[in-house]
Amino acid sequence: MMTNNFRKRNMKKYIIVCIALISFASFSQEKKWTLRECVDHALENNISVKQGENTLLLNDQDVKAAKGQFLPNVSGNVGQSLAIGNRELFPGQFVDRTSNSTSISVGASQTIFNGFRVKNSFKQSQLTRETNELELNRIKDDISLNVVNAYLNVLFNRENLEIAQAQYDFSQKQLDQVKELVDAGVQPRANIFDVEATLANDSQGVTIAENNYNLALLSLSQLLQVPYQGFDVQDIEVDTPSAALLYNNVQPILNHALENRNEIKVAEKGIESASLGTEISKSGFLPTVSFRYDYGTNAFFTNLSDTEATFFNQLNDQRAHNFSLNVNIPIFSRYQNKTAVAKSRIQEDNAKLSLEQTKLNLESTVQRAFTDAQAAYRTYEASKASLESQKLAFNNSQERYSIGVMNSFDLEQARLRLLNAESSLINAKYDFVFKTKVLDFYLGKSITE
Repeated sequence: MMTNNFRKRNMKKYIIVCIALISFASFSQEKKWTLRECVDHALENNISVKQGENTLLLNDQDVKAAKGQFLPNVSGNVGQSLAIGNRELFPGQFVDRTSNSTSISVGASQTIFNGFRVKNSFKQSQLTRETNELELNRIKDDISLNVVNAYLNVLFNRENLEIAQAQYDFSQKQLDQVKELVDAGVQPRANIFDVEATLANDSQGVTIAENNYNLALLSLSQLLQVPYQGFDVQDIEVDTPSAALLYNNVQPILNHALENRNEIKVAEKGIESASLGTEISKSGFLPTVSFRYDYGTNAFFTNLSDTEATFFNQLNDQRAHNFSLNVNIPIFSRYQNKTAVAKSRIQEDNAKLSLEQTKLNLESTVQRAFTDAQAAYRTYEASKASLESQKLAFNNSQERYSIGVMNSFDLEQARLRLLNAESSLINAKYDFVFKTKVLDFYLGKSITE
């Protein structure tokens, strides 16, 4: 009886767990990712971001190690030696001697001056950490922009799929209408075959659009490093492009980018680091002053004498302090110091050139983004006007086809022109929206809103 109750309880737990797992799986499949969630997830899980964070952890250790160079080096030493064999105590007189020697000492050494090498090395380690943090922020910015682009690409292909499906439904209705007209004797039966061919083409178009949509979802899921199965995103209201979204002047965008973009700050930090490298190289021409203190004692025993003091008495009696001050003055380093300074100055010049090149690249990128946004808006306006014209032309073609004035081939050509116009308008809309997002990005605005 107890066994049956135990089995029933286990079975009940098993059923509850299964229901919970099924519910969780259903929830996971039904969940639709928002743009904000996609960007946040990418920033938290991207491998490049994690590697950048690990680099910062390494830099923290480097800063700590560089800071430790200001502190004295303290070490202790304990030694024990045993010597067995013949020893010459006097000229020509050898004895078999066994001796034990013990030494104990503790010492500290401190660099007093080394041409400010320690100070500048510490500053350089801090600069390296700051530079890598800026580089990590740059990587995060690029990832955010890539995610926004991939997200908009999903929405773009989703709209294309909806248009392709709507066109298929329209062709299906048209086929029904033609069959009715053929049955009524208004149109020849050959028109049915033409519409059926159009329907087949539309079915293929739906398949292609669906495949493109799935590929866009796959690309975004891979960018986020999440399973593709069940992955989907929320629709967002993409505003109809208008001139209000345009920036009339590129200069404010360019000024903000040059002052705030991480790649500019990274290049500026590179100049500071190279300048410190030159100062570190110059320290090779300056003297190095160091101080050392040792405190120690020792004990010695041999089989040739039985008058030695006890071990601890010897350690107590032979305690000693040792102080030393050393000054190392470089005279000739086989041109090592001279070439090190020369190379550091060249690296400093390269760092300045790198900053100039970075500014030129950024200016070119912003100018191109501004021009692309202007062109995208003009393309959108032209596509919108073209779509309106194609709608009127297609409606007119339908009327002419219905009364038998136009053949099915000409009607199909008019329909294809309408489809191309619709596709061009969608492409122009999302192209313009993304390019304005790029400008927002360089202006420091949020690109996930």
